[in-house]
Amino acid sequence: MPPESASRPPRRPAPSSSSWGTTLARLLLIGVATVLAAGVSLVIIVAVALSVAYPNLPDISDLADYRPKLPLRVYTADGVLIGEFGEERRNLTPISEVPKVMKDAVLAIEDARFYQHRGVDYRGLARAALANLGRAKSQGASTITMQVARNVYLSSEKTFTRKLYEVLLTFKLEHQLSKDRILEIYMNQIFLGNRAYGFAAASETYFGKPMKDLTIAEAAMLAGLPKAPSAYNPIVNPKRARARQLYIIERMEENGFITQAQADAAKQQPLQLRASVEPVRVHGEFVAETVRQLVHAQYGDETYTRGLNVHTTIRSDQQDAAYRALRRGIMDYERRQIYRGPEQFIDLPNNPQQLDEAVDDVLDDHPDNGDLMSAVVLEASARRVVAVRQNGDRFEITGEGLRPAQSGLTEKAPPKVKIRPGAVIRVTKAAKGWEITQLPEVEGAFVALDPRDGSVLAMVGGFDFNKNKFNHVTQAWRQPGSSFKPFIYSAALEHGFTATTMIQDGPLFFDSSVTGGQPWEPKNFDGRFDGPMPLHTALAKSKNMVSIRILQAVGPHKAQDWVGRFGFDMDRHPPYLTMALGAGTVTPMQMATGYAVFANGGFRVNPWMIGKITDHRGKTLVETQPPLRNEAMRAIDPRNAFMMNRLLQEIARSGTAAKAYATLKRPDLYGKTGTTNDAIDTWFAGYQPNVVAVVWMGYDTPRSLGDRETGGGLSLPIWINFMETALRGVPVVEPTPPAGVVNVAGEWYYEEYSRGGGVMTLGITPTAPAAGVVPMSDVPTGPLVPLTPSTGMGMGGGSRGEGTPGDHMRDRSLLNSDGRPPPPAPSGNEEPRRSILDLFR
Repeated sequence: MPPESASRPPRRPAPSSSSWGTTLARLLLIGVATVLAAGVSLVIIVAVALSVAYPNLPDISDLADYRPKLPLRVYTADGVLIGEFGEERRNLTPISEVPKVMKDAVLAIEDARFYQHRGVDYRGLARAALANLGRAKSQGASTITMQVARNVYLSSEKTFTRKLYEVLLTFKLEHQLSKDRILEIYMNQIFLGNRAYGFAAASETYFGKPMKDLTIAEAAMLAGLPKAPSAYNPIVNPKRARARQLYIIERMEENGFITQAQADAAKQQPLQLRASVEPVRVHGEFVAETVRQLVHAQYGDETYTRGLNVHTTIRSDQQDAAYRALRRGIMDYERRQIYRGPEQFIDLPNNPQQLDEAVDDVLDDHPDNGDLMSAVVLEASARRVVAVRQNGDRFEITGEGLRPAQSGLTEKAPPKVKIRPGAVIRVTKAAKGWEITQLPEVEGAFVALDPRDGSVLAMVGGFDFNKNKFNHVTQAWRQPGSSFKPFIYSAALEHGFTATTMIQDGPLFFDSSVTGGQPWEPKNFDGRFDGPMPLHTALAKSKNMVSIRILQAVGPHKAQDWVGRFGFDMDRHPPYLTMALGAGTVTPMQMATGYAVFANGGFRVNPWMIGKITDHRGKTLVETQPPLRNEAMRAIDPRNAFMMNRLLQEIARSGTAAKAYATLKRPDLYGKTGTTNDAIDTWFAGYQPNVVAVVWMGYDTPRSLGDRETGGGLSLPIWINFMETALRGVPVVEPTPPAGVVNVAGEWYYEEYSRGGGVMTLGITPTAPAAGVVPMSDVPTGPLVPLTPSTGMGMGGGSRGEGTPGDHMRDRSLLNSDGRPPPPAPSGNEEPRRSILDLFR
């Protein structure tokens, strides 16, 4: 037998230490190769990014000689600042003059390793990345250099491309500028709230002292502002500002900038803030923007750099009154509207600190709008809502304060309307506590002129300039409705009509043989016909049938020529009978200019608002003298203006605007209401001999304001609220009868018509009943202009050129008895809008 050992398989040799070493070397080599490959790839990617993006970076050579540029400032006639425009709004403070305590406070909270890194703090990036894990909102890791790059040259949008440019521009800044230069730019450039740019301005704004006198506690308070000036404003949000100040003091101690004893003392120091951060602000944003456009047309880009000061004709008290009156009128209307729901919804973190940050972030995107403040809902039920504002204050809303949003608190409320935790809502402080409200969708406009010279006394182009910069005073072409009737009546006075001319208020019917299309049967707004009445009563009651008969008697073409005397665009008022119902288009500024002719005795004045322009040294560059009225400026005969005052005074005393006299208790008030297109536009245009004011309300995209809304209910109260301020202390002006008018039995007439001359009656026949259908044969005038689609009997016009002909034919007074409208409007309203510069000298 073979030996036993021969039958056994051979044993494998035990692995040696050299084999393990070879394996580890291979793995290490693979790892090194992978890292090198990744590094090469990264280098390639960076090189490509640099080659593409770096050439597109902005030129920063101007920062090497950083100097502030002096802004354009706009003032009221009484010296109140209402607007400031410029590339930079700050005073340069050299880094050598910035106290160490201020620099230390800024570095401690913004970029403690500023002097160690080269623009990007990789250690800070890693720390922020770890802190951001599991969080919806990222924690920033921007260095001071990155903030300079973003604030000076880039936008604040949160995109990868913008971040790439920010990093590349940061490297460029670090390469070309010194650290001290970069810090100097940052400390002069950063916005710190309340119009303060830079820490030197902020020191004066919040503490009323130069920056060199700041204490540790004060410097720490200011250093907390860059993150969110509104949230950490020590005047508005003292609680939150105090918490951030304490945190910054601790950071200063941790970084060795101050000792523990200094930190403890700073935490205990009471701060003496200025009693008022800035004077009561006059909201003249629309005025300031209009002035900016006018000045830029003259001076070009130097407008924003050479320190121009523009003194306007605006009166600060009247501007403030106009702003408050318009907002109040719009919000009174808004309270009657259905609740449309919260503005946004967010998830509420459980961590208190994260909750504060989430509230800050979302409310930064929903800033307060005057007295309409934003808040985030924490608890919500049908009987109680708890919310928090950006300053950290929590409050509850109950009872009547919930009524405006009741539909959003029911169980069946749609998701977009339901008020629940995380909802961003609007609140206002009412007399009895907090109340839920909402930003209005409706818009409005207000303008006031001095009719004696055309100077603009107040102008509010909309509810809120930041929400909608479209200036409705000068840019919105809307239908004036019945507020345009006085210009038709003015034409009638020149054609033999008197205040006592008897005119039939009865139905009119235009069949297809006359219109050339569909029959047209216009109606009065209230649907009633009151029979024969004197002309002055017809205007006071705003009777459509009477206005149509008057226009037919005068002649549409002659009336078109006449209204052109008042400054209206004749092309926007086609010579059709609907002109009697205000079917053309006007701007509120044009209406104010037109009514000024009645107020000043018949002179056409052009609106103007720039009184004087000076440079930064006070040297006068431009000065506007009020124009002296002369006969070359005459638009209508003084007798006509006097008679129209008599007619418009009756409206303010006993007609559709009787509330004006009842409230203001003075006889020298004149005006006319206007409600058009199923209440798509509401107006009141009126005056006292020293001031003419026009109010408009409507939606930008034309739609009905509501069946019960009228010019007397919406626009007139705004006018009255303004006039309570504008006429305070102004003596009553008694009109002086001009030559050529006489008073007979208490009524004024042109002298030649005082003894039975002129038009005695219109549309009244012995065979026709008082309120019966009056055939067109009874109207003693020439042929009616055909109402065919080609000639355009329609309404036409609309806000910003929007809308269709059908949108403008919903006025009940323009519908036929069967509910069908007359033929569609012409398409001639598509001409370009006038430049805003055309409206001012």
